[in-house]
Amino acid sequence: MNAITLTDRAVARINQVLSHEEAGAMLRISVNGGGCSGFQYAFDVDHARQDDDLILERDGAVVLVDPVSLEYIEGSVIDFVDDLIGQSFKIENPHATASCGCGTSFSL
Repeated sequence: MNAITLTDRAVARINQVLSHEEAGAMLRISVNGGGCSGFQYAFDVDHARQDDDLILERDGAVVLVDPVSLEYIEGSVIDFVDDLIGQSFKIENPHATASCGCGTSFSL
């Protein structure tokens, strides 16, 4: 299984976001059907780990990924970008054959 990688910028932003939440908060990344390219990424604050979640921990940042979503984003690099379009998490997904301009949806 290829690991999911968190960049330094992603870790810093996750820690910043979670610092405003209750203790034990984690970032959940999931893949849902929809979006302009077929699938879209979702980023949510979660307080409960599921038994089958992949748990990524780095420098205090905790990210959860469910097994179904993991199939779609395995091997990805999760980054945080701050550019002219705005601030957002960006997933560099080796499985995506196309993505939309906003970077929040993709197709396989």
